[in-house]
Amino acid sequence: MAKPKIIVLIGPQGAGKGTQANLLSERLQLPHISTGDLLREISRQDTTRGQEVKAIIRSGKLVSDEILAEIIRDRTQCDDCYKGYILDGYPRTMPQVENLEEVARDQNKDILVVNITVPRATLLQRLSGRLTCKTCGHVYNILLRPPKSDMVCDLDGGSLFQRADDVPEAIDERLRIFEEQTAPLLDYYRATGRLTQIDGEREVEAVFNELLQVVSQ
Repeated sequence: MAKPKIIVLIGPQGAGKGTQANLLSERLQLPHISTGDLLREISRQDTTRGQEVKAIIRSGKLVSDEILAEIIRDRTQCDDCYKGYILDGYPRTMPQVENLEEVARDQNKDILVVNITVPRATLLQRLSGRLTCKTCGHVYNILLRPPKSDMVCDLDGGSLFQRADDVPEAIDERLRIFEEQTAPLLDYYRATGRLTQIDGEREVEAVFNELLQVVSQ
């Protein structure tokens, strides 16, 4: 009998990981665990860990591999993860890869990694046109997915803004760092036969259909 899967989605900002993870979560009835969402949720809690994470986020620093390891382990031990789950934003470093291997062994699950690839020029176009809702965080794109009303969120009427790091120079630097950081991860998963690459430049539905085929094998 096949083991439950830990589905890891890798890809730069703008590749559509979050969108695909949400679609996959709905179709497969598996939790979508985004490290960004998880950390924001924890930072709002009035706990020692919540205050610690909030302080790190406010300082602009990255949450350590050790803290992330504990957070991921705690979240994936919840009952809704028993049949598998989808990771978005984790792992991003080799120590995180090693932690996930331990988690998978302890939970008796297989790891499947999907790298969503998109050309840099397309990513620059997608990201430089991004608008984010100040209240709910929903993301739009001026060119590709504009709001119904100018600078107003369709979901809650909140005002939209462009993040300071969504200017071309900052985006280019983020993409460069992402490529440097993820290259060892992709090499590792490729060598262990658990990496599949998907072209993310296509329409959302086409990407999703291929992704569904990959994870259903």
